[in-house]
Amino acid sequence: MSILIEMGATLTPERTAARLCELSSDARAAVLLDAAGALAGSSGVAPEHAEGLAELTRELFHTVDRATRNWDADPAEQVEVQLPGGAAFASRTPRWTLAVVARRGALASLMLYDLRAVLGELEGGPPIRRATAAEAGADDADEKLRAAVKRIDTAASKGVIHRNAAARRKSRLMAKVARTSAEG
Repeated sequence: MSILIEMGATLTPERTAARLCELSSDARAAVLLDAAGALAGSSGVAPEHAEGLAELTRELFHTVDRATRNWDADPAEQVEVQLPGGAAFASRTPRWTLAVVARRGALASLMLYDLRAVLGELEGGPPIRRATAAEAGADDADEKLRAAVKRIDTAASKGVIHRNAAARRKSRLMAKVARTSAEG
């Protein structure tokens, strides 16, 4: 469910996890950690379990850093973990780490984009604005869906993605549009 939110003030650390959950209909729970790894905010998870999710987030990045320490590259800024019941996504900047547990079928690219956008907003960037399907206009949504399906089909026909991957992406996109339309 996309939400149009007017934010009068700068996003606060305490509100950041809730902002991510409002922005993404696929988000189940989120936590924000500061540069020292301390829990700065949470949403969608009971307070007694928030610290556990924060610890898992710290462990996740620690494991990734340990696994990639011999690579000639910067530390990973984003992590995606697919699980049987859903997925976990995390993104970090030098000052903040934001992690989210998403439901099964969440689009990874959109979830990672939302993580980066919310972190950018927290660090003083522009607020994120999304219109619902009703505000954007149902006709416009249909046109955009047709255009997206056409681009996916083109990519599959040229061999950029496998035809099964194209079918899966179209199915997920159509399901997401249907959910958004039903909620809007």
